[in-house]
Amino acid sequence: MTESQHRPAAAESADVVVLGAGPAGLVLANLLQAHGIDCLVVERATRDHIRTRARAGFLAANTVRILDRHGLSDGLHRHGQTHSTCEFRTDDGRFRLDYSTLGLGERHTVYPQQALVTDLLHHFLESGGAIRYETEAIAVHDADSGAPTVSVRTADGQRSRLRARYVAGCDGRHGAARRSLPEGAVRRYRRDHRVTWLGLLAEAPPSMDAVGYAVHERGFAGHMARTADITRYYLQCEPGTPPGAWSEDRIWDELDLRMRAKEYGPLRRGRIVQRDTVDFESDVLEPLRHGALFLAGDAAGLISPSAAKGANLAVLEAELLALALIDDLTRGDATGLETYSARCLSHIWPAQEFSYWLIGLLHGASGADHESPFHDRLRRARMTALRTSRSQQDWFAERYVGV
Repeated sequence: MTESQHRPAAAESADVVVLGAGPAGLVLANLLQAHGIDCLVVERATRDHIRTRARAGFLAANTVRILDRHGLSDGLHRHGQTHSTCEFRTDDGRFRLDYSTLGLGERHTVYPQQALVTDLLHHFLESGGAIRYETEAIAVHDADSGAPTVSVRTADGQRSRLRARYVAGCDGRHGAARRSLPEGAVRRYRRDHRVTWLGLLAEAPPSMDAVGYAVHERGFAGHMARTADITRYYLQCEPGTPPGAWSEDRIWDELDLRMRAKEYGPLRRGRIVQRDTVDFESDVLEPLRHGALFLAGDAAGLISPSAAKGANLAVLEAELLALALIDDLTRGDATGLETYSARCLSHIWPAQEFSYWLIGLLHGASGADHESPFHDRLRRARMTALRTSRSQQDWFAERYVGV
Protein backbone atom coordinates (compact mmCIF):
# COMPACT_ATOMS: atom_id res chain seq x y z
CA MET A 1 0.00 0.00 0.00
CA THR A 2 1.33 3.42 -0.93
CA GLU A 3 1.81 6.34 1.43
CA SER A 4 -1.13 8.18 -0.18
CA GLN A 5 -3.39 5.23 0.58
CA HIS A 6 -2.39 5.36 4.25
CA ARG A 7 -2.88 9.12 4.55
CA PRO A 8 -6.41 10.15 5.72
CA ALA A 9 -8.40 12.26 3.31
CA ALA A 10 -9.59 15.73 4.20
CA ALA A 11 -12.13 15.57 6.99
CA GLU A 12 -15.86 15.89 6.42
CA SER A 13 -17.94 17.46 9.15
CA ALA A 14 -21.44 17.32 10.60
CA ASP A 15 -23.07 18.47 13.80
CA VAL A 16 -23.79 14.84 14.68
CA VAL A 17 -22.09 11.76 13.27
CA VAL A 18 -24.26 8.68 13.82
CA LEU A 19 -22.49 5.34 13.87
CA GLY A 20 -24.77 2.52 12.72
CA ALA A 21 -27.91 2.33 10.57
CA GLY A 22 -30.04 0.09 12.74
CA PRO A 23 -33.27 1.17 14.48
CA ALA A 24 -31.46 3.40 16.99
CA GLY A 25 -29.26 5.16 14.44
CA LEU A 26 -32.00 5.69 11.86
CA VAL A 27 -34.64 6.92 14.32
CA LEU A 28 -32.09 9.33 15.73
CA ALA A 29 -31.01 10.51 12.28
CA ASN A 30 -34.60 11.04 11.12
CA LEU A 31 -35.46 13.14 14.16
CA LEU A 32 -32.33 15.26 13.81
CA GLN A 33 -32.93 15.71 10.09
CA ALA A 34 -36.53 16.82 10.72
CA HIS A 35 -35.26 19.60 12.99
CA GLY A 36 -32.61 20.85 10.61
CA ILE A 37 -29.66 19.31 12.45
CA ASP A 38 -26.78 18.44 10.13
CA CYS A 39 -26.07 14.74 10.62
CA LEU A 40 -24.19 11.99 8.81
CA VAL A 41 -24.82 8.26 9.23
CA VAL A 42 -21.91 5.82 8.88
CA GLU A 43 -22.76 2.16 8.25
CA ARG A 44 -20.28 -0.62 7.55
CA ALA A 45 -22.77 -2.86 5.71
CA THR A 46 -24.30 -2.42 2.28
CA ARG A 47 -27.71 -0.86 1.80
CA ASP A 48 -29.16 -4.19 0.68
CA HIS A 49 -27.80 -5.93 3.76
CA ILE A 50 -29.30 -3.56 6.32
CA ARG A 51 -32.66 -3.79 4.53
CA THR A 52 -32.75 -7.59 4.65
CA ARG A 53 -31.06 -8.65 7.90
CA ALA A 54 -33.82 -10.32 9.93
CA ARG A 55 -34.15 -9.40 13.59
CA ALA A 56 -36.90 -9.27 16.19
CA GLY A 57 -40.27 -8.05 15.02
CA PHE A 58 -42.24 -7.25 18.21
CA LEU A 59 -42.80 -3.53 18.68
CA ALA A 60 -44.05 -2.37 22.06
CA ALA A 61 -46.96 0.05 22.33
CA ASN A 62 -44.61 2.82 23.43
CA THR A 63 -42.38 2.21 20.41
CA VAL A 64 -45.37 2.65 18.11
CA ARG A 65 -46.28 5.87 19.94
CA ILE A 66 -42.76 7.22 19.42
CA LEU A 67 -42.84 6.42 15.71
CA ASP A 68 -46.33 7.94 15.46
CA ARG A 69 -45.17 11.16 17.10
CA HIS A 70 -42.50 11.68 14.49
CA GLY A 71 -44.30 10.55 11.36
CA LEU A 72 -42.31 7.33 11.01
CA SER A 73 -45.07 4.74 11.39
CA ASP A 74 -46.86 4.61 8.03
CA GLY A 75 -45.38 1.26 7.03
CA LEU A 76 -46.07 -0.52 10.28
CA HIS A 77 -49.69 0.66 10.31
CA ARG A 78 -50.15 -0.53 6.71
CA HIS A 79 -48.41 -3.88 7.05
CA GLY A 80 -47.96 -4.64 10.75
CA GLN A 81 -50.35 -6.79 12.75
CA THR A 82 -51.41 -6.16 16.32
CA HIS A 83 -50.85 -9.06 18.68
CA SER A 84 -51.88 -9.68 22.25
CA THR A 85 -51.84 -13.40 23.04
CA CYS A 86 -49.16 -15.74 24.28
CA GLU A 87 -49.49 -19.44 25.05
CA PHE A 88 -47.39 -21.46 27.47
CA ARG A 89 -46.98 -25.22 27.06
CA THR A 90 -45.55 -27.29 29.92
CA ASP A 91 -45.79 -30.76 31.44
CA ASP A 92 -48.77 -29.45 33.41
CA GLY A 93 -50.72 -28.53 30.27
CA ARG A 94 -51.13 -25.29 28.38
CA PHE A 95 -52.68 -21.92 29.09
CA ARG A 96 -53.11 -18.62 27.28
CA LEU A 97 -52.87 -15.00 28.32
CA ASP A 98 -54.58 -12.21 26.40
CA TYR A 99 -52.37 -9.49 27.79
CA SER A 100 -54.34 -6.72 26.11
CA THR A 101 -56.94 -7.30 28.84
CA LEU A 102 -54.33 -7.28 31.61
CA GLY A 103 -51.96 -4.75 33.14
CA LEU A 104 -52.09 -1.51 31.15
CA GLY A 105 -54.15 -3.10 28.37
CA GLU A 106 -51.46 -2.72 25.70
CA ARG A 107 -50.58 -4.81 22.65
CA HIS A 108 -47.58 -5.53 20.50
CA THR A 109 -47.35 -4.75 16.81
CA VAL A 110 -45.67 -7.50 14.80
CA TYR A 111 -43.55 -5.84 12.13
CA PRO A 112 -40.23 -7.36 11.01
CA GLN A 113 -37.28 -5.22 11.99
CA GLN A 114 -35.90 -5.25 8.45
CA ALA A 115 -39.18 -3.72 7.26
CA LEU A 116 -38.95 -0.99 9.90
CA VAL A 117 -35.32 -0.28 8.97
CA THR A 118 -36.32 -0.06 5.30
CA ASP A 119 -39.04 2.47 6.20
CA LEU A 120 -36.70 4.55 8.32
CA LEU A 121 -33.98 4.48 5.68
CA HIS A 122 -36.39 5.55 2.92
CA HIS A 123 -37.75 8.40 5.04
CA PHE A 124 -34.26 9.62 5.92
CA LEU A 125 -32.99 9.59 2.35
CA GLU A 126 -36.17 11.12 0.94
CA SER A 127 -35.78 14.04 3.33
CA GLY A 128 -32.21 14.64 2.14
CA GLY A 129 -30.32 12.62 4.70
CA ALA A 130 -26.71 11.54 4.13
CA ILE A 131 -25.47 8.03 4.75
CA ARG A 132 -22.14 6.41 3.94
CA TYR A 133 -22.55 2.67 3.31
CA GLU A 134 -19.73 0.14 3.42
CA THR A 135 -17.82 2.49 5.67
CA GLU A 136 -16.45 1.12 8.91
CA ALA A 137 -15.97 3.40 11.89
CA ILE A 138 -12.58 2.52 13.31
CA ALA A 139 -12.41 4.78 16.36
CA VAL A 140 -13.82 7.89 17.99
CA HIS A 141 -11.07 10.34 18.95
CA ASP A 142 -10.97 13.20 21.45
CA ALA A 143 -14.53 12.71 22.70
CA ASP A 144 -13.73 14.69 25.83
CA SER A 145 -12.17 17.62 23.96
CA GLY A 146 -15.29 19.28 22.58
CA ALA A 147 -14.11 18.57 19.02
CA PRO A 148 -14.38 14.82 18.46
CA THR A 149 -13.47 13.08 15.23
CA VAL A 150 -14.23 9.64 13.85
CA SER A 151 -11.72 7.72 11.78
CA VAL A 152 -13.39 5.59 9.11
CA ARG A 153 -12.34 3.14 6.41
CA THR A 154 -14.22 2.31 3.22
CA ALA A 155 -14.51 -1.14 1.67
CA ASP A 156 -11.62 -0.38 -0.70
CA GLY A 157 -9.36 0.62 2.18
CA GLN A 158 -9.56 4.40 1.89
CA ARG A 159 -9.34 6.15 5.25
CA SER A 160 -10.67 9.52 6.31
CA ARG A 161 -11.69 11.55 9.36
CA LEU A 162 -15.14 12.89 10.16
CA ARG A 163 -15.45 15.95 12.39
CA ALA A 164 -18.46 16.41 14.63
CA ARG A 165 -19.81 18.29 17.59
CA TYR A 166 -21.35 15.07 18.90
CA VAL A 167 -21.00 11.39 18.04
CA ALA A 168 -23.87 8.93 18.56
CA GLY A 169 -22.65 5.38 19.01
CA CYS A 170 -25.48 3.21 17.67
CA ASP A 171 -23.11 0.61 16.25
CA GLY A 172 -23.66 -2.28 18.62
CA ARG A 173 -21.77 -4.01 21.34
CA HIS A 174 -18.60 -4.55 19.30
CA GLY A 175 -18.62 -1.25 17.45
CA ALA A 176 -16.15 1.61 17.44
CA ALA A 177 -18.10 3.64 20.02
CA ARG A 178 -17.62 1.09 22.77
CA ARG A 179 -14.06 0.30 21.71
CA SER A 180 -13.15 3.98 21.90
CA LEU A 181 -14.15 4.45 25.54
CA PRO A 182 -11.04 5.07 27.67
CA GLU A 183 -10.34 2.61 30.44
CA GLY A 184 -12.18 3.65 33.56
CA ALA A 185 -14.57 5.97 31.72
CA VAL A 186 -17.54 3.66 32.27
CA ARG A 187 -18.49 0.73 34.44
CA ARG A 188 -19.56 -2.49 32.74
CA TYR A 189 -22.21 -4.85 34.08
CA ARG A 190 -22.19 -8.18 32.28
CA ARG A 191 -23.82 -11.58 32.74
CA ASP A 192 -23.54 -14.74 30.67
CA HIS A 193 -26.86 -16.53 31.15
CA ARG A 194 -25.42 -19.78 29.73
CA VAL A 195 -28.41 -20.22 27.45
CA THR A 196 -28.20 -20.54 23.65
CA TRP A 197 -31.02 -20.45 21.12
CA LEU A 198 -30.99 -21.69 17.56
CA GLY A 199 -32.95 -18.98 15.76
CA LEU A 200 -34.85 -20.13 12.69
CA LEU A 201 -36.83 -18.40 9.97
CA ALA A 202 -39.17 -20.77 8.14
CA GLU A 203 -41.12 -20.30 4.92
CA ALA A 204 -44.22 -21.59 6.65
CA PRO A 205 -47.48 -20.04 7.83
CA PRO A 206 -47.89 -19.67 11.59
CA SER A 207 -49.03 -22.82 13.35
CA MET A 208 -50.91 -20.96 16.08
CA ASP A 209 -52.46 -17.54 16.58
CA ALA A 210 -50.27 -16.79 19.58
CA VAL A 211 -46.65 -16.48 20.56
CA GLY A 212 -45.82 -19.96 21.79
CA TYR A 213 -43.49 -20.67 24.72
CA ALA A 214 -42.83 -24.37 25.25
CA VAL A 215 -41.00 -25.52 28.38
CA HIS A 216 -39.66 -29.05 27.95
CA GLU A 217 -37.10 -31.26 29.63
CA ARG A 218 -35.09 -31.25 26.38
CA GLY A 219 -35.03 -27.45 26.35
CA PHE A 220 -37.10 -24.45 25.33
CA ALA A 221 -38.91 -24.07 22.02
CA GLY A 222 -40.62 -20.92 20.75
CA HIS A 223 -43.04 -19.97 17.98
CA MET A 224 -43.37 -16.35 16.83
CA ALA A 225 -45.37 -15.38 13.73
CA ARG A 226 -43.76 -12.81 11.45
CA THR A 227 -46.02 -12.65 8.39
CA ALA A 228 -48.76 -14.81 6.86
CA ASP A 229 -46.06 -16.90 5.17
CA ILE A 230 -43.04 -16.60 7.49
CA THR A 231 -42.68 -17.90 11.04
CA ARG A 232 -39.85 -17.46 13.49
CA TYR A 233 -38.94 -20.45 15.64
CA TYR A 234 -36.43 -20.89 18.43
CA LEU A 235 -34.85 -24.03 19.85
CA GLN A 236 -32.62 -24.10 22.90
CA CYS A 237 -29.39 -25.91 22.11
CA GLU A 238 -26.05 -26.56 23.73
CA PRO A 239 -23.73 -23.52 23.79
CA GLY A 240 -21.23 -23.74 20.96
CA THR A 241 -23.61 -25.55 18.60
CA PRO A 242 -22.95 -24.35 15.00
CA PRO A 243 -26.04 -22.95 13.26
CA GLY A 244 -25.87 -25.63 10.57
CA ALA A 245 -25.35 -28.58 12.90
CA TRP A 246 -28.96 -29.78 12.80
CA SER A 247 -30.72 -31.03 9.68
CA GLU A 248 -34.12 -29.60 8.77
CA ASP A 249 -35.79 -32.90 9.65
CA ARG A 250 -34.16 -32.89 13.07
CA ILE A 251 -35.21 -29.28 13.64
CA TRP A 252 -38.86 -29.96 12.82
CA ASP A 253 -38.92 -33.20 14.81
CA GLU A 254 -37.47 -31.39 17.83
CA LEU A 255 -39.96 -28.55 17.47
CA ASP A 256 -42.82 -31.07 17.25
CA LEU A 257 -41.61 -32.82 20.39
CA ARG A 258 -40.98 -29.76 22.54
CA MET A 259 -44.12 -27.94 21.43
CA ARG A 260 -46.11 -31.12 22.05
CA ALA A 261 -47.56 -31.26 18.55
CA LYS A 262 -49.17 -34.65 19.22
CA GLU A 263 -51.26 -33.12 21.98
CA TYR A 264 -51.99 -29.66 20.60
CA GLY A 265 -51.83 -29.98 16.84
CA PRO A 266 -49.12 -30.31 14.16
CA LEU A 267 -46.76 -27.56 13.15
CA ARG A 268 -46.99 -26.28 9.59
CA ARG A 269 -43.62 -27.12 8.11
CA GLY A 270 -41.67 -25.27 5.47
CA ARG A 271 -38.17 -24.60 4.22
CA ILE A 272 -35.75 -23.14 6.78
CA VAL A 273 -34.44 -20.03 5.03
CA GLN A 274 -32.31 -18.56 7.80
CA ARG A 275 -30.64 -19.89 10.91
CA ASP A 276 -28.27 -18.52 13.51
CA THR A 277 -27.37 -19.06 17.14
CA VAL A 278 -27.92 -16.52 19.89
CA ASP A 279 -25.98 -16.70 23.15
CA PHE A 280 -27.88 -15.05 25.98
CA GLU A 281 -25.84 -12.25 27.49
CA SER A 282 -26.60 -9.02 29.28
CA ASP A 283 -24.03 -6.26 28.99
CA VAL A 284 -24.81 -2.75 30.25
CA LEU A 285 -22.52 0.27 30.52
CA GLU A 286 -22.86 3.15 32.96
CA PRO A 287 -22.87 6.01 32.18
CA LEU A 288 -23.95 6.06 28.53
CA ARG A 289 -21.89 9.13 27.77
CA HIS A 290 -18.24 10.06 27.57
CA GLY A 291 -17.81 13.71 26.70
CA ALA A 292 -19.34 14.26 23.26
CA LEU A 293 -19.85 10.51 22.66
CA PHE A 294 -23.27 9.05 23.50
CA LEU A 295 -24.33 5.41 23.36
CA ALA A 296 -27.70 4.04 22.26
CA GLY A 297 -29.14 0.65 21.31
CA ASP A 298 -26.98 -2.43 21.85
CA ALA A 299 -23.95 -0.19 22.33
CA ALA A 300 -25.62 1.11 25.49
CA GLY A 301 -26.94 -2.16 26.81
CA LEU A 302 -27.16 -5.62 25.29
CA ILE A 303 -30.20 -7.61 26.44
CA SER A 304 -31.19 -11.22 25.87
CA PRO A 305 -33.84 -11.80 23.17
CA SER A 306 -36.21 -13.65 25.50
CA ALA A 307 -38.48 -10.64 26.06
CA ALA A 308 -38.00 -8.84 22.71
CA LYS A 309 -36.82 -5.62 24.36
CA GLY A 310 -33.72 -4.76 22.33
CA ALA A 311 -35.20 -2.86 19.39
CA ASN A 312 -37.79 -1.21 21.64
CA LEU A 313 -35.13 0.12 24.00
CA ALA A 314 -33.14 1.31 20.97
CA VAL A 315 -36.05 3.40 19.65
CA LEU A 316 -36.77 4.87 23.08
CA GLU A 317 -33.11 5.79 23.62
CA ALA A 318 -32.88 7.28 20.13
CA GLU A 319 -35.80 9.61 20.83
CA LEU A 320 -34.36 10.70 24.18
CA LEU A 321 -30.98 11.39 22.60
CA ALA A 322 -32.47 13.18 19.58
CA LEU A 323 -34.57 15.54 21.69
CA ALA A 324 -31.60 16.26 23.94
CA LEU A 325 -29.32 17.02 20.97
CA ILE A 326 -31.98 19.23 19.37
CA ASP A 327 -32.37 21.23 22.57
CA ASP A 328 -28.63 21.70 22.84
CA LEU A 329 -27.93 22.50 19.19
CA THR A 330 -30.92 24.78 18.57
CA ARG A 331 -31.45 26.42 21.96
CA GLY A 332 -28.21 25.92 23.84
CA ASP A 333 -30.01 23.88 26.51
CA ALA A 334 -27.81 20.96 27.57
CA THR A 335 -30.15 19.66 30.29
CA GLY A 336 -31.32 16.72 28.20
CA LEU A 337 -27.77 15.67 27.40
CA GLU A 338 -26.81 15.83 31.05
CA THR A 339 -29.71 13.59 32.09
CA TYR A 340 -29.70 11.30 29.03
CA SER A 341 -27.79 8.44 30.63
CA ALA A 342 -29.85 8.33 33.83
CA ARG A 343 -33.13 8.47 31.91
CA CYS A 344 -32.12 5.61 29.62
CA LEU A 345 -30.86 3.46 32.47
CA SER A 346 -34.17 3.91 34.29
CA HIS A 347 -35.70 1.93 31.40
CA ILE A 348 -32.80 -0.43 30.71
CA TRP A 349 -32.57 -1.98 34.15
CA PRO A 350 -36.30 -2.83 34.55
CA ALA A 351 -36.15 -4.39 31.08
CA GLN A 352 -33.09 -6.40 32.11
CA GLU A 353 -34.85 -7.54 35.29
CA PHE A 354 -37.91 -8.79 33.40
CA SER A 355 -35.74 -10.48 30.79
CA TYR A 356 -33.81 -12.24 33.56
CA TRP A 357 -37.08 -13.38 35.16
CA LEU A 358 -38.35 -14.72 31.84
CA ILE A 359 -35.11 -16.59 31.18
CA GLY A 360 -35.61 -18.36 34.51
CA LEU A 361 -39.23 -19.16 33.66
CA LEU A 362 -38.48 -20.69 30.26
CA HIS A 363 -35.20 -22.52 30.75
CA GLY A 364 -33.77 -25.18 32.99
CA ALA A 365 -31.00 -24.51 35.45
CA SER A 366 -27.58 -23.84 33.96
CA GLY A 367 -25.65 -24.42 37.18
CA ALA A 368 -24.45 -27.62 38.82
CA ASP A 369 -26.64 -30.70 38.41
CA HIS A 370 -27.68 -30.76 42.07
CA GLU A 371 -29.23 -27.30 41.64
CA SER A 372 -31.51 -28.35 38.79
CA PRO A 373 -34.36 -29.98 40.77
CA PHE A 374 -34.63 -26.90 42.99
CA HIS A 375 -34.61 -24.55 40.01
CA ASP A 376 -37.21 -26.64 38.20
CA ARG A 377 -39.53 -26.54 41.22
CA LEU A 378 -39.18 -22.76 41.37
CA ARG A 379 -39.90 -22.52 37.68
CA ARG A 380 -43.00 -24.68 38.09
CA ALA A 381 -44.21 -22.50 40.96
CA ARG A 382 -43.73 -19.35 38.84
CA MET A 383 -45.64 -20.91 35.96
CA THR A 384 -48.48 -21.92 38.28
CA ALA A 385 -48.70 -18.37 39.64
CA LEU A 386 -48.78 -16.98 36.12
CA ARG A 387 -51.55 -19.40 35.19
CA THR A 388 -53.73 -18.82 38.26
CA SER A 389 -53.04 -15.39 39.77
CA ARG A 390 -54.63 -12.28 38.25
CA SER A 391 -52.15 -10.01 40.02
CA GLN A 392 -49.25 -12.03 38.59
CA GLN A 393 -50.81 -11.85 35.14
CA ASP A 394 -51.21 -8.06 35.43
CA TRP A 395 -47.56 -7.78 36.48
CA PHE A 396 -46.48 -9.95 33.55
CA ALA A 397 -48.56 -8.04 31.00
CA GLU A 398 -47.29 -4.62 32.08
CA ARG A 399 -43.67 -5.67 31.85
CA TYR A 400 -44.05 -7.88 28.80
CA VAL A 401 -45.30 -5.02 26.64
CA GLY A 402 -43.70 -2.15 28.50
CA VAL A 403 -40.27 -0.70 27.92
